Amino acid sequence: MRHERKVLVGLMMALTIQSAGNLAFGNQDSIERLGKDLTCFGAIRAGNADGSIPPFSGELINQSGNTESKSTGHHPDNPYAEEQPLFVITAANAGEYQDRLSPGQKALFQRYPDSYVMKIYPSHRDFSYSQSVCDATLENARSAKLLNDGEGLEGRAGGIFFPLPKNADEIRMNTTLGAMYAWTEDFISDNAHVLANGKINWGKVHTTALAPGNEPGKTSHTSNTPQSSYYLNETLLPLRDKGEVNTGMNAWNYATSPLQSWRYDPGTRRVRQSPGYGYDMAYPGSGGAMTVDETRIFSNSGHRYNWSIVGKKEIYIPYNNYGIHSSELKYVDMLTKGHINPEVMRYELHRVWVIRAELKDGYRHLYSKRDIYVDEDSWFAIMGDNYDSRGELWRTSLVNYIHLPELQGWHSGVGLYHDLSAGDYLAFNLINEQRQGYKINAGNLSPGDFGPEAARRAGR
Repeated sequence: MRHERKVLVGLMMALTIQSAGNLAFGNQDSIERLGKDLTCFGAIRAGNADGSIPPFSGELINQSGNTESKSTGHHPDNPYAEEQPLFVITAANAGEYQDRLSPGQKALFQRYPDSYVMKIYPSHRDFSYSQSVCDATLENARSAKLLNDGEGLEGRAGGIFFPLPKNADEIRMNTTLGAMYAWTEDFISDNAHVLANGKINWGKVHTTALAPGNEPGKTSHTSNTPQSSYYLNETLLPLRDKGEVNTGMNAWNYATSPLQSWRYDPGTRRVRQSPGYGYDMAYPGSGGAMTVDETRIFSNSGHRYNWSIVGKKEIYIPYNNYGIHSSELKYVDMLTKGHINPEVMRYELHRVWVIRAELKDGYRHLYSKRDIYVDEDSWFAIMGDNYDSRGELWRTSLVNYIHLPELQGWHSGVGLYHDLSAGDYLAFNLINEQRQGYKINAGNLSPGDFGPEAARRAGR
């Protein structure tokens, strides 16, 4: 069954601010607003008209009470654990909230009318950024620029590149090459592909990643930091793929330096380059439930699509969902048929940019159109609606971001990728039953820990 042909409604709705058009031009007047009526990231500091979205407070939430009291790698504490939902959206009352729901959310209500619900909690905008990140972002507001028709950029690393975006390409590059990715990451996670009949195909991956330009206390520029990021994923499950290693690196300009990737095959004990890696290739270990360029909703090159800004919208999105990462939760209680147990989800009302990707003539991809919902406060893509070749909604996805004190920013947590036709979903980056959580900014990685030689070492 295919779902939802309706176009987003209510976009560019009346907000308690100047029109979005005033926010989309990086002129001197707009730049002067950063850190004032706009946050240093360019978000609207004010709340909305009815108070359901609060003003940005900028108070740093330190979940552990003291940044030194728990080392990185712990399961995150929940600063809002005592809060109760304001209300619950069900299939029966979803029509009352349709202007604040995405097509993907509406489709989930239609697909699972007896079980899918959304618990809506008070909205919080309590996090802040270090002054160095704000300084880098202000510098970028004055001088950062796109290159090669939006496939590359030039600016100061460690900050948002386009806090006052002029077009969808600038928003896209904020989400894919933004400042708030961790400097170093090291964690083991479980991936559960939950089939329509409830059976689960399990995966387990050891992930390490490095973003050199985001090293705390270091000033970097795209011109002197050759790679924007590195990654290495070692497969631990399923057993048939155990020992497979995928590693690669991203540059600041996809046009001049496409994504490079290598794969170690434990069967042949050889490392081979993976030509053309990315786009709609199946993400390793996902069972085909997500594409390589679907990590964090959208990643890597966007050149196969024409990009446009649909508008800005107040919408219910997963936010501050620390609970879904709790070590007290067991997978058997979380991974219900059709969709994750709604009891472990938290939604809040926030403002998002909506950008649209439409496949160019002469190019191919599994998705002919993609609507991506970008949180105005963090510039992270929170949700995505993906359409098939007939223009019908096929897959809808979301990522639960959590604010970590060791990062002083948001980190990508559990992702949920729903196939509305097949009735299955992928729960990605689960850490609940792992001994540790996400080990962030420990500073124990270098470029030598990635690439073909690193894959060969890891495979031995």
